[in-house]
Amino acid sequence: MTVCIDTNVLVQARANSHPFGVILDGFLFGMMNWAVSNRTLTEYEEIISSNAGPAAWGMVARFIELVGMSGNLVMVSPHYQFHIIGDDPDDNAFTDCAIAAHADFVITEDRHFAALADAGYKPQPITPQEFIDRYRGIHVP
Repeated sequence: MTVCIDTNVLVQARANSHPFGVILDGFLFGMMNWAVSNRTLTEYEEIISSNAGPAAWGMVARFIELVGMSGNLVMVSPHYQFHIIGDDPDDNAFTDCAIAAHADFVITEDRHFAALADAGYKPQPITPQEFIDRYRGIHVP
């Protein structure tokens, strides 16, 4: 299974003992793949650096490298912008990445991703808790 993670979920999941941390563990344990693009990585860097500082971003970047070394990172370069989300165009980086990677889900708590549900593409939005509840023991520890 391949998923794309919205920044809001990544920010929460990286916190010590946060319940969403099991999603990140799933990548390290080889239980699923994480789809990223240059645009999603840039968004992660901007938000994490501005909210928690460059050192926090450095730790996340190293974690992403580790996931890549374990073979569970899917790096894509979307050649088309689908413009699915009109209310927050920055969110389109994640929908474009998910579509290009043939991902199953975009894990997010952002209501703007509801537009993806009916857009006719494979990736579907799912909240982190719904994802954990549905896939615990299969794709998340």
